[in-house]
Amino acid sequence: MATGWAGDTAVQDQIDATVDDAVKRARSRMAKGPSLERCEECERPIPEARRKAVPGVRLCVSCQEAADREDASFAGYNRRGSKDSQLR
Repeated sequence: MATGWAGDTAVQDQIDATVDDAVKRARSRMAKGPSLERCEECERPIPEARRKAVPGVRLCVSCQEAADREDASFAGYNRRGSKDSQLR
């Protein structure tokens, strides 16, 4: 049952949870396996220098920039706040 008061560490707990979620999300999106020689989106060749610099690369620079723009729309808000913190 909510008491109407958040605990002493509620703010830090929410910050920690937000950071943990962001780290998990970033790790889950990291490329795995061998680098591709051709972009999996547009089939353009991926230069050898990029394949060496980014292990597991799967997209050319143009397609990666487009994917990054899509990801920028991610709000990053932690929606797991406790009911107590919402009552304050």
